[in-house]
Amino acid sequence: MPPALAPAHAGGRSGIERLPPGFHRLIAAQFVSALSDNALLIVAIAWLQQLGWPGWWAPLLKFNFTIAYVVLAPFVGPLADSGPKQRLMMAMNALKVLGVAGLLAGLNPLAAFAVIGVGAAAYAPAKYGLVTEMVPPRLLVAANGWIEVSTVCAVLLGAVLGGLLISPWMAELALRCWPAVAPLHAAATLLLAGYALAAVLNLGIPDSGMRYRRAHRAPRALWRAFWRGQRRLWNDADGGLSMAVTTLFWGAASVLQFAVLRWAVERLGLPLNQAAYLQAMVAVGIVVGATLAARWVPLAQAVRVLPLGVAMGVLVPLVAWVPSWPVALPLLALVGALGGALVVPLNALLQHRGHALLTAGRSIAVQNFNENASVLVMLGAYAGLLALGVDIRLIMAALGALVASAVGWLAWRPARHLPPLRARR
Repeated sequence: MPPALAPAHAGGRSGIERLPPGFHRLIAAQFVSALSDNALLIVAIAWLQQLGWPGWWAPLLKFNFTIAYVVLAPFVGPLADSGPKQRLMMAMNALKVLGVAGLLAGLNPLAAFAVIGVGAAAYAPAKYGLVTEMVPPRLLVAANGWIEVSTVCAVLLGAVLGGLLISPWMAELALRCWPAVAPLHAAATLLLAGYALAAVLNLGIPDSGMRYRRAHRAPRALWRAFWRGQRRLWNDADGGLSMAVTTLFWGAASVLQFAVLRWAVERLGLPLNQAAYLQAMVAVGIVVGATLAARWVPLAQAVRVLPLGVAMGVLVPLVAWVPSWPVALPLLALVGALGGALVVPLNALLQHRGHALLTAGRSIAVQNFNENASVLVMLGAYAGLLALGVDIRLIMAALGALVASAVGWLAWRPARHLPPLRARR
């Protein structure tokens, strides 16, 4: 768990300041919602296996979940800025409940995840926009530490919870308690409670009081405004650099999430529920890395964490050729720690620049568009490689090489083309 107190880096003085009231309730709400999302993903993968669908369909669940972030990006930013953001978050959790209900009613799992993705796509700019409205810039790294640690804890515990829900003994328990309900239906039904709880928690989040000029409602005007925001943020030195890294990171992380599962099943001989626990070790590492970054990396020095991305990329191919899970555990945790320490400061820098150049909701919508477009491209490529029968170890090696080379190039580039760190705010 990250510290409740964070170092202040203002005016050359050192000290400690608390994050604003209501912030931790926001953390709790998004944690419960993300926990349910990640547990449902494991349950849905088992659902596809039960239906006899090929293994390369599993990443398409995440693909369908993510596509709404890209398609709806020009609209969800103005929507988030149009009123109190906590109300929108509560409504989007209700939409996720409808998606799970559709799955239980027989809706295709890919279609159900598309509905849940719409709720998540509108939830994200409201959540992150509220953070930038509530938290002063000097505490944004600490606030992002809380956000990323809680999100990754949700991934970690969601994988564990999902593995538990599809385990043989849970199936036996479900058959004893609900003999008329299939075990996977029982698991999805339990997750409905998580989304309902997240909706209730949103009721206690205070309104930041921030209001923005009403945006154009015509789709064409919204598209034009969105692409102007894209150009403005990409053309900003700090904004463009941080968005390039976070876009690459989240695309690679989405592939790694599925690749570790498949690698553990194919190469280590683990069943899916145990492979989910191995996947969770990456999340444990991210928690550690994000916590350390939140405490020790000030916003003005965010770009200095770029070499950690190179190290993370180098480690991924090494993991792919590990012969046993006891050796894999610490390596996976280290990969996660390097990733967490990389993404938290750069995400805070991106939010800070986005809020300064655009509005809170619009800047997050731009960020979500780029990061989730990367997720779609990388997941599509990953599913295609699996369909072609490419060895999972080669896929993981190629992923690591991509991350190391791209972040290495970005780490070299700012040193030559951007103003000195002490000159930037």
